[in-house]
Amino acid sequence: MTDATIRPARPDDAAALGVLGRQTFVDTFVTGFAIPYPEADLAAFLDASFAEATIAAKLAEPGAAWWVAERDGALLAFANAGPNTLPHLDGKASHAELRRLYVGRGAQGLGLGTRLLKVSLDWMEANTDGPLWIGVWSGNEKAQKLYTAYGFEKAGEYQYPVGNWLDDEFILRRG
Repeated sequence: MTDATIRPARPDDAAALGVLGRQTFVDTFVTGFAIPYPEADLAAFLDASFAEATIAAKLAEPGAAWWVAERDGALLAFANAGPNTLPHLDGKASHAELRRLYVGRGAQGLGLGTRLLKVSLDWMEANTDGPLWIGVWSGNEKAQKLYTAYGFEKAGEYQYPVGNWLDDEFILRRG
């Protein structure tokens, strides 16, 4: 197999991004962290967040950027950054936020998350007038350690809705 290529996402990636996003969320938070989401809440969240039409609209969002890691035509991981949406008093829409960094289970350990993070951070630095922001689940210590290594510090907390379930999240800031 060849090494994975990082490239900007295209509109025709929407369906594959939806499939990868849905599976990675389930693998990470349901299977991996065993968060006991009620079935109806999880289904509503997955359908709303990872439907092809939703992803297609997000790919076309002004001021946002998406990248994928691809090998042999298959998407292995992706990242999405754009205007900040995190609920922090110091946060502004003109600041940049890393919204998602998902690495499929079969591609973990290949360094794709770090490669996508670096691409995202470069883009974020070039497209902001303030600090960089990331929201991360409070129980995901591995992700928190990665972001800390890149200069992010905890700046607050909020609750992220998964259906009617509310996940406790940390708001991280750099700069």
